[in-house]
Amino acid sequence: QVQLVESGGGLVQAGGSLRLSCVGSGSIVSVNRWGWYRQAPGKKRDWVASITGTGNKRYADSVKERFTISEDNAKNTVILQMDALKPEDTAVYYCLANLRTITSAAQDYWGQGTQVTVSS
Repeated sequence: QVQLVESGGGLVQAGGSLRLSCVGSGSIVSVNRWGWYRQAPGKKRDWVASITGTGNKRYADSVKERFTISEDNAKNTVILQMDALKPEDTAVYYCLANLRTITSAAQDYWGQGTQVTVSS
C-alpha cells in the first residue's frame, strides 16, 4: 500500500514563502514523475509543477520564477518551495507520484492535500 503525505501548508502573507513536502511510503521501487497540483474553491484541479526521474522540471506559467520543485528519490520525497506568494496562490495543494511498486506497474498516486492560504 502506497501513501503520499503532504505537509508544510499554512497561512502566509502575500510576498511570503512556504515549503511543501510530500513523502511517499510503502513498497516503492521507483518514481517516474512527481507533480504538484492545486485546487482553489469552486475551481478544477490545476497542474503547478512536475519533475521527472531524470530531473527534468516544468512549471505552470503562473508560478514560473516563484516556485521551485525538487526531489530526493532516495527518500521518496518531493519538495515545492514557494516564494513571492500571491493571494491567487490560495488553494489546496496535492502531490502526485507516478511510481512503480514491488507488486504493480507504474501508476498514479495522490496525496490527501495541504491547504495554502495567502492573505493580502
